[in-house]
Amino acid sequence: MYTAVKDERREEVRINEFIRAKEVRVIGPNGENFGILPIKEALAKARGYGLDLIEITAKANPPVTRIMDYGKFQYERKKKAREVRRSARTVETKIAQVKIGTSEHDRRLKAQRIAEWLEEGHRVKVDLFLFGRYKYMDENFLKERLQQFLAMIPVSYKIADEIKKGPKGYTVTIEPAKGS
Repeated sequence: MYTAVKDERREEVRINEFIRAKEVRVIGPNGENFGILPIKEALAKARGYGLDLIEITAKANPPVTRIMDYGKFQYERKKKAREVRRSARTVETKIAQVKIGTSEHDRRLKAQRIAEWLEEGHRVKVDLFLFGRYKYMDENFLKERLQQFLAMIPVSYKIADEIKKGPKGYTVTIEPAKGS
């Protein structure tokens, strides 16, 4: 039949004779509860159904086992793992760069793109890129310019990192507001 097998999460799944406990809590093939039975009686009941006795929760006292087909058990575990991976969202930090001389139309387009990224759930690092003589302009004017750009973004957001001066200009990091 089957042996004790290691699954994807590196924990051992014990099957049939490889279950070490003297008594186990047994759940039937249709979800019915057979209660706490000696291991030999639980194995006999599983064989009577023509199925395997699989240890579901080894850390419980007594361990919880289920009477079911081992192939179906593996299929269900893999299906759950796939679903968890699918529902897990990776949050990227996107970068948008704006220059002092960027036209109004281009700034609106960039603001719209940032709004799309925020709606997808990503963080966005907005850089006000300064070059040449623009690096030496009034600090308050430059911060105000960056705040004017942030005001163009049509979705709600919150500021994750305040406006900071970096080597190439001013930077602010925004992320989606929790209510969105």
